[in-house]
Amino acid sequence: MRKKLSERCSYPDKLQNMSIRGLKKKQPKTFKVKVVTMDAEMEFSCEMKWKGKDLFDLVCRALGLRETWFFGLQYTIKGMCTWLKMDKKVLDQEIPKEDQISFRFLAKFYPEKVEEELLQEITQHLFFLQVKKQILDEEIYCSPEATVLLASYAVQAKYGDYDPNFHEPGFLANDELLPKRVLRQYQLTAEMWEEKITAWYAEHRGIARDEAEMNYLKIAQDLEMYGVNYFPIAQSKNHTDLLLGVDAKGIHIYSINNRFSPNKSFEWSAIRNISYSEKELTIKPLDKKAEVFKFFSSQLKVNKLILHLCIGNHDLFMRRRKVDSIEIQQMKAQAREEKARKKMENQRLAREKQLREEAERAKEELERRLFQLEDEARQANEALLRSQEAAELLAEKAQIAEDEAKLLAQSAAEAEQERQRLEITALKTKEEKRLMEQKMREAELIAVKLVKESDRRAKEAEHLKQDLHEAREAERKAKQKLLDVTRLNYPHVARYPHHSPADTRDVNFDKGSVKLDLKDIDLKRLSFEIERERLDYLDKSKRFEDRLKELKSEIHALKLEEKQTGLYSHWNEVIGSLDCSLGHVPSWMKTFEAVDSLDINFQRPFPAYPLNTTSSWPCTNKNQCMEPMGKSPFQTDTLVASNVGTGTRKQIVKVQQHDSDVIYI
Repeated sequence: MRKKLSERCSYPDKLQNMSIRGLKKKQPKTFKVKVVTMDAEMEFSCEMKWKGKDLFDLVCRALGLRETWFFGLQYTIKGMCTWLKMDKKVLDQEIPKEDQISFRFLAKFYPEKVEEELLQEITQHLFFLQVKKQILDEEIYCSPEATVLLASYAVQAKYGDYDPNFHEPGFLANDELLPKRVLRQYQLTAEMWEEKITAWYAEHRGIARDEAEMNYLKIAQDLEMYGVNYFPIAQSKNHTDLLLGVDAKGIHIYSINNRFSPNKSFEWSAIRNISYSEKELTIKPLDKKAEVFKFFSSQLKVNKLILHLCIGNHDLFMRRRKVDSIEIQQMKAQAREEKARKKMENQRLAREKQLREEAERAKEELERRLFQLEDEARQANEALLRSQEAAELLAEKAQIAEDEAKLLAQSAAEAEQERQRLEITALKTKEEKRLMEQKMREAELIAVKLVKESDRRAKEAEHLKQDLHEAREAERKAKQKLLDVTRLNYPHVARYPHHSPADTRDVNFDKGSVKLDLKDIDLKRLSFEIERERLDYLDKSKRFEDRLKELKSEIHALKLEEKQTGLYSHWNEVIGSLDCSLGHVPSWMKTFEAVDSLDINFQRPFPAYPLNTTSSWPCTNKNQCMEPMGKSPFQTDTLVASNVGTGTRKQIVKVQQHDSDVIYI
């Protein structure tokens, strides 16, 4: 009983241990794999027993790829690129022993016509990326013109339609679009290349991404090196002077320096058998009479790889020429439907885009129209405000004009009164002008008379000088005779020579003994005439001076009026003519001081030479002179002298004719 219970108790423990061991047996061992596609990297955990096909199918499912016959998993071992075999375990193949095994998911076989054979968009995209990389890496030769066109399709596939507002210069600076060989061949800047690519890119407007990629592949499939795998071979074991090319159409033999034009080609339809033994590979044509082609490769692995590629390309070549399988037919139908759907979608998108562009243009037009209307409304409001302001200004101007009209009417009345006053003033001015001209003519006549009178006085002064000289000569002779008689009759007088001649006047002598022939009567008569003429001249000068003062005051008053009536210039001419007419007055008489004053200053009409009565010589001592030199012209003074022998007193008149001559009568 205890044994049964112990067995019952240990049963769950046994069951638990069995389940743990079962789980451990069910969990297979795995290894990590990294698969790199043209635009992504993927990591997988693979079972140790997986074959190459298991890993390949897993990658294709991850990518959503159904056209699997074009692709394969490639790896590099000892510098040689090799494809993973589908029917052999992954770990049993000669792959790099690493913690994470790396494979490249690439196109292994190429279609003859990409547009017909590439059904899925993912297949097309992967081919596009791989062919583009081969062209940029110069594995496929392409002319410079074709590279620019292919680059424009690549830009269209990446960026969509060209928009100059968005795709500004320099937007392709970080993109690799041209082979380095082309960049080295032409010395163009990056901006110039971008300009050339953009010119083609702008023409691809409206092309979708898949269509741009397909156009890229259509151009690329016509290149000579497209889809060709090259291997170095030789017709003998020791030389490698040829290249073997395998593509979708057959096998081609190239020279080592020319990969474009094959020296010999074998189409798949003309090949009966391909075999190899170690390094030798044999191609047997279908025609038994044709020559069998044999060549040697560098390694056995190369022969295996060549044979593997030949088998795959031959199978695809034969498949293209057979009826499609149900799977292929379904894929083609789906591809056609997808293309039709995409075409309709693209058309719808294009139509919507066109409608959107039209709507945007209409919107822009409406916005422009709205802005224009707003601008017009703003201008209309401004014009209305300006018109209101103009109306207010016009009202103010009308009021101002009305006030000005009143002022003008008042001014017109005042102007009429002023005109009448001016007419009266003009008449008065004309009359005053006539009177003034008459007075000026009278003044000119008087001035002429004064000039003539001054000339006559100058002549008379010359005669007086001559008479004075004769009188002095006669006086000298009389004094000499008097001295001679005195020496004879009065000898004692000669003994006292210190006595002056004036002392001799007190000496009594007979009238008959000394006869002074002084012509007293003539001197008196001459003095009386001179005095009378002087008085007459003074009287006339005073009257003329008064007359000129009156003319001066009248001219000054008229000048103020003539400045307003424009006759001032005429008076200047008249006064100038008067000044010119008086310009020949002698230096001893200044008739006018200036035109404005017309002042008279009769100074010293005769030269004043003081003459001593006791001596005929001019007076040199100021104390002996009877009068100062600064007196007015024609001043008279009296001296008392004793007559010799009689004792009577006589009044003597002094006539100052010059500054240095004085005549005493």
